[in-house]
Amino acid sequence: MMMHRRLFQLFWGLGLYGFSMALMLRANLGLDPWDVLHQGLAPRLGLSFGMTVNLIGAIVLLLWWPLRQWPGIGTVCNILVIGTAVDLSLLILPTPESYAMRFAWLAAGIVLNGIAGGAYIGAGLGPGPRDGLMTGFCRRTGLPVKWVRTGIEIGVLAIGWLLGGTVGLGTIFYAATIGWIVHHALPFFTIAPPERPALA
Repeated sequence: MMMHRRLFQLFWGLGLYGFSMALMLRANLGLDPWDVLHQGLAPRLGLSFGMTVNLIGAIVLLLWWPLRQWPGIGTVCNILVIGTAVDLSLLILPTPESYAMRFAWLAAGIVLNGIAGGAYIGAGLGPGPRDGLMTGFCRRTGLPVKWVRTGIEIGVLAIGWLLGGTVGLGTIFYAATIGWIVHHALPFFTIAPPERPALA
């Protein structure tokens, strides 16, 4: 029963994560660093945005091997589900016309992204490929998370911007708020492992 709960939370968290990304895309006010990269690469690869997300996730997963980082079922599902959910969401989401609606969609996208991140991480079935790259690099190098995370985010943001990805107010708002949202969502969604019976 516990595994069923974990899987249910994992899948709705990943699906919501993809939907939140589609909201930010439709708002067109700036994306988070990885999505700036995805948006810049998609037309050059001849793929949809979502399929680019899945492909980059798979490539990042290959980088785990020299870091001796091992994926869980949640890692594999992350690669398969999020990008697919983005593409499906983009089919049904119209492009908002007014700036008020665009800012509303941006705000909703960021908040839902943080909640979804807390949900799929809290399921405890393996980190996303991008998160695992960060933690694996930290473990192998001994560098603090804040430096590694910042370095990766700045790197992918710069490459994505040079490729034509959208950088704007949304990028700044995302960077300033996403950590706080995930920090408060994660304890609510974390599923604790079952307690083992005490030895007599």
